[in-house]
Amino acid sequence: MSESDSKSGMRKGLTSYGDEGFSLFLRKAFIKGAGYTDGALDRPVIGIAGTGSAYNPCHGNAPQLLEAVRRGVMLAGGLPMEFPTISVHESFAAPTSMVLRNLMAMDTEEMIRAQPMDAVVLLGGCDKTVPAQLMGAASAGIPAIQLITGSMLTGSHRGERVGACTDCRRYWAKFRAGEIDAQETAAVNDQLVASVGTCSVMGTASTMACIAEALGMTVPGGASPPAVTADRIRVAEETGAQAVRIARERVTIDKVLTPDAFENAMRVLLAIGGSTNGVVHLTAIAGRMGLEVDLHALDRMGRETPVLLDLKPSGRHYMEDFHRAGGMATLLRELKPLLKLDAPTVMGRTLGELIESAGPAFEQDVVRPLAHPIYPQGGIAVLWGNLAPGGAIIKQSAADPALMEHEGRAVVFENAEDLAARIDADDLDVAPGDVLVLKNIGPKGAPGMPEAGYLPIPRKLARAGVKDMVRLSDGRMSGTAFGTVVLHVTPEAAVGGPLAHVRSGDRIRLSVARRELSLVVPDDEMARRARQARSAVPTADRGYRKLFLQTVTQADQGVDFDFLRAARFIGKVPRS
Repeated sequence: MSESDSKSGMRKGLTSYGDEGFSLFLRKAFIKGAGYTDGALDRPVIGIAGTGSAYNPCHGNAPQLLEAVRRGVMLAGGLPMEFPTISVHESFAAPTSMVLRNLMAMDTEEMIRAQPMDAVVLLGGCDKTVPAQLMGAASAGIPAIQLITGSMLTGSHRGERVGACTDCRRYWAKFRAGEIDAQETAAVNDQLVASVGTCSVMGTASTMACIAEALGMTVPGGASPPAVTADRIRVAEETGAQAVRIARERVTIDKVLTPDAFENAMRVLLAIGGSTNGVVHLTAIAGRMGLEVDLHALDRMGRETPVLLDLKPSGRHYMEDFHRAGGMATLLRELKPLLKLDAPTVMGRTLGELIESAGPAFEQDVVRPLAHPIYPQGGIAVLWGNLAPGGAIIKQSAADPALMEHEGRAVVFENAEDLAARIDADDLDVAPGDVLVLKNIGPKGAPGMPEAGYLPIPRKLARAGVKDMVRLSDGRMSGTAFGTVVLHVTPEAAVGGPLAHVRSGDRIRLSVARRELSLVVPDDEMARRARQARSAVPTADRGYRKLFLQTVTQADQGVDFDFLRAARFIGKVPRS
């Protein structure tokens, strides 16, 4: 522990003036201008990373949560100090929020380092926010606790319960197919998001909320309460109180984010039918702790971890139903035989102890028993082959079983612009059994690996009743999406991966059972195409875009910046 780390409160991380006594004197003078007394300034200082923004309705309850956190901190004898960081919303970030995740992680880490705090509360919810905060906090190394903003409520359209964003995609597909008109589309648009909060299905935000609790980084029950409920406010108050405790006990984040914690998080990701983005984000967080994610071991884990949570898009229900069913306590109780029960948590007790203290099970129909899952294997499978030597991902629990063993003709789109220009053309040469291929939407290619991997069904096929096709790309898709969609093909096309050399008319073979993704083209022909290729890795002239393109890693390393990952790696997760 450095001399700076051994200090606490307002004495922590003093500004360098060459005289520590003067630095503290000056710091206190300025903060007293805000009306603080010496008694207040002598308390443990709890930073609260605020992410409220008018551009971020997922965090629309941030003011109420901040008030409750402050209350909890003060009741426990601490001094709450809110500070702002970047706020990123999925629908209000161009070209994609993933471009800004690493920047937000840098912002969070450096603000934690720069300002005096004995612990930090990470307030966030929207898709890239929780991973960015956990990445930044992991690198900063001080005691930290996550507070999730919570999911939105569901709405109702003509008597049907609806919620973002699985139903957003379902209704938009109906509109593209000509099944509903513009008037009904506008009407359902008013009902899909019934309150502030994150998506009400098992999208990326809900996935990361569950992962955060499985990692031991939240108070018990922190993942599931909807944003606008009293339960969510109570979670916020308890989070503030626990932040003071971990500050006093110096429960640094490395004591919580252990290999066992990551294995538990991976079990939960698989059992909830979680977002494929969860793999990328967990890989990035683990990378900050010096742990590599072994995709082969993750896939083996998936074969023995069934999907138990009956939530859209893999099932029927919504997040508020999961909360009423007992939330993560109910899920963890069912998963108990597969979990590392001795994993420590931010609460100072092991995960097993928290499961035991949650009370007995009760009748509900949202979390299935381990013996009667909604899907026999984990929601996510990892694929390999000559098309994806570094791996690719499919959300098998949300795919069409009839397409998971498939060989078809490739219909290739070179980039997102090519897709937009041709996908709805009446003369597009495409049939229902073809495989739609989209290149150059990976970490460097787009850039930022946007959620464009959920290619729309070509309009002429949609109007003919086609609901799903095999689709593959080096990009991502929203956790709220569904279909037979292969994602994260690594290496990406923009850096010369085999995907770059696929041509329309080639045959592509997908076998989820064999975990295979292959281009049925002879090796010598692929080598010839690679030699003839003249593609250049994307670059930028200046600014953050230049930094991003020069340093971003591939999907199998979490799409983090290479210089932000741990300086030394100590192992792999999950362990064999």
